[in-house]
Amino acid sequence: MAEKSFQYVILGGGVAAGYAAREFAKHGVKSGELAIISKEAVAPYERPTLSKGYLFPESPPRLPGFHVCVGSGGERLLPEWYKEKGIELILSTEIVKADLAAKTLISSSGKTFKYQILVIATGSTVVRLTDFRVPGADAKNIFYLREIDDANKLVEVIKSKKNAKVVVVGGGYIGIELSAALRINNFDVSMLVPESWCMFRLFTSDIAGFYESYYEKKGVKIIKGSVAAGFTAGSNGEVKEVKLKDGRVVEADIVVVGVGARPLTGLFKGQVAEEKGGIKTDGFFKTSVPDVYAIGDVATFPLKMYNELRRVEHVDHARKSAEQAVKAIKASEEGKAIEEYDYLPYFYSREFDLSWQFYGDNVGETVLFGDNNPASPNPKFGTYWIKDGKIFGAFLEGGSPEENKAIAKVARVQPSIESRDLLAEEGIAFASKI
Repeated sequence: MAEKSFQYVILGGGVAAGYAAREFAKHGVKSGELAIISKEAVAPYERPTLSKGYLFPESPPRLPGFHVCVGSGGERLLPEWYKEKGIELILSTEIVKADLAAKTLISSSGKTFKYQILVIATGSTVVRLTDFRVPGADAKNIFYLREIDDANKLVEVIKSKKNAKVVVVGGGYIGIELSAALRINNFDVSMLVPESWCMFRLFTSDIAGFYESYYEKKGVKIIKGSVAAGFTAGSNGEVKEVKLKDGRVVEADIVVVGVGARPLTGLFKGQVAEEKGGIKTDGFFKTSVPDVYAIGDVATFPLKMYNELRRVEHVDHARKSAEQAVKAIKASEEGKAIEEYDYLPYFYSREFDLSWQFYGDNVGETVLFGDNNPASPNPKFGTYWIKDGKIFGAFLEGGSPEENKAIAKVARVQPSIESRDLLAEEGIAFASKI
């Protein structure tokens, strides 16, 4: 088969790949120097749109409307943009072998790609219940959401099943966002939360209590403390029941599973240092192999603020790590130095009429402030996380852009706290003074 050679190859076609391409273009990459190799059939797009708006019944976003980099307020990179910049988009191409020592990638069809510098942006794949041999998990109408093809399958079933019973398996990001989107489609929605409350890894019980009450007011049933142990299918092969581990049975015409993701690092096993489930990098996203960088979900990097190695699965880090890696590549070529990555963890979500942001680290004791009554017409509340007498994290529901900037700043500055009672009383006003 023919061999293609490039100075730079970005492997993966998600958010990180698109932002890396934009950064290369900013630095004046020459025509034919850069290629993006992606198993998806479309140019990089803002993946969060799939769970946040793509399934809505009215005026849902569609491509080309949410190609990167619109998610951060930048120019939308249409397929033509890559052509104009001389960047080769190699789509619908799955790489099945990577030889880092030989700087070679081989596709499932036998094509060979050579590179001088590789940027690994392979992202994550969903954890499937079939991976755990859950009985009946291969029934029809059990869906996952990661790529646009998954979203299109969900859109088809939403259109074909009126007044359906939907079970969302999982109470994390995907679970809460999809439960809201499906309820907006007027389905009978049950959300199966395996832990004691939703968004267990981030939310406190107080924060979760607000959202759970709000969801129940909207008609979403929340089933906590149990997991899907099996599925029953009808004679047509379509799912009809979800069996819970505690013995309960929930009717379902559609099941959507969101139980986590795992980074796609398999191609590089044994060739590159790994840690905490990802590819270990430095503060410039350089791996243990010369001329190989890893960005986004797959990178375990030094989180400077907390002096630890961490892997972060979030679009904000995907964008920023991509930009940092490309800046580091170009600086190295020019014999210059740049600052190490200094990331402030950031998470956000939108559901129904709600919108929250979180910055920092959710460690230590918490202080709740504001109006967290789900019945309020305009609830606005937040939480500070305090460790060693300092604020380490801040959460805000219903904040203005200025207030969200204020909680970001407070998480970055980590001011000392004299009185928790006073902090609860001041609430967002405290952050606004920093």
